Amino acid sequence: MNEQTNPPSSPEPAKGSTEGTLAILSLVCGVISLCGIVVALIGIPFGLLGLVLGYFGRRDATRKNLAMIGMVLGGLGILLSCFPIVIAVMRLLGPKVGNTFSTINSSLP
Repeated sequence: MNEQTNPPSSPEPAKGSTEGTLAILSLVCGVISLCGIVVALIGIPFGLLGLVLGYFGRRDATRKNLAMIGMVLGGLGILLSCFPIVIAVMRLLGPKVGNTFSTINSSLP
């Protein structure tokens, strides 16, 4: 009659490495940054995030390759996201720069 009743215990949370999660997030951010070719305001922040998360995610030996791929894709995303910005600036400043060179060429003897 004197039975002890133990309260039900909840299962322990799954233990995973934070670095492994960072490596996967780096890969995801790197892929999203490649979409920045279309929208540069998305590509540059996600590319930076992919680089940083990949740097910290390299500590996990099992997912080191994912972190490196995420860093590479993040860097490519940043570079490719800069092209639309450079093209937009060239289109805006192109006529002014072209007129300046024309004026310089016409003033030379």
